[in-house]
Amino acid sequence: MGAPAEYDTIRVERTDGVDWLTLNRPEALNAINTQMVTDLRHYFGQMMEDTDSRVIVMAGEGRAFCAGLDIKQVGVENRVDAEGHRPVGQGWGFQGYLAEVYIRMRRCPQPIVSLVQGPACGGGFAFVLASDIRIAAQSARMNAAFIRIGLSACDMGTSYFLPRLVGTSIASELMLTGRFINAERALATGLVSEVVADGELKSAAEPYLEEMLTTSPMGLRLTKEGLNMAIDAGSLEAAMAIENRNQILCAGTDDAKEGMRAFVEKRNPVYTGT
Repeated sequence: MGAPAEYDTIRVERTDGVDWLTLNRPEALNAINTQMVTDLRHYFGQMMEDTDSRVIVMAGEGRAFCAGLDIKQVGVENRVDAEGHRPVGQGWGFQGYLAEVYIRMRRCPQPIVSLVQGPACGGGFAFVLASDIRIAAQSARMNAAFIRIGLSACDMGTSYFLPRLVGTSIASELMLTGRFINAERALATGLVSEVVADGELKSAAEPYLEEMLTTSPMGLRLTKEGLNMAIDAGSLEAAMAIENRNQILCAGTDDAKEGMRAFVEKRNPVYTGT
């Protein structure tokens, strides 16, 4: 697809098959406004057809990952787009317009690695939850902030993602109270894979990226898809039907033949995406 598009509130840099997506409103702790929603909807919406990007790393510029919805603009900018039109997502206005971002994050075939430093609140917390792999800096503090401002904590996929990641008991605690979970507890509960010092997030991500990039392009995409579908599968048979379909699709590729040859020959495979 070539170089990534230019955006107003996010920065996307592509290097060797990895998209480094940075939320870029540091003056507002990367809080979500309408333009950021528009930018993210476009970016994640076109990733299904993007075969140049294999993995996405999502981070925040400055000292925060994402402070959630920009409350200061909620009555003005967050309700209209740059042309003054009110966004209508899935018939639910701005609510549905933003919610679609998280759906597109899960639909996009590239694994998403989130690098979390500082606050990740409300919709920012949901960005973390919608990712596939999460690495936290020691400064990370996450919460379902919605309930602290008179709303339900069941928002932006939080009620779907969080119990699947940490279990119903801890999810209930965090959602019913809106209390923060710090990096150490996030690691202990399985919410994140690793906790590192602030300033070391990017280097901590590198081993994950290197290992994912050694896999075949189709194998990596279908693993994310199959895992997401298996989580919601109604039975073992339903999950295995997806697994069987994915393996048959992969087995018919040149990359599968190359992977098996390389294994027998004890060398690194050279995948071509065919």
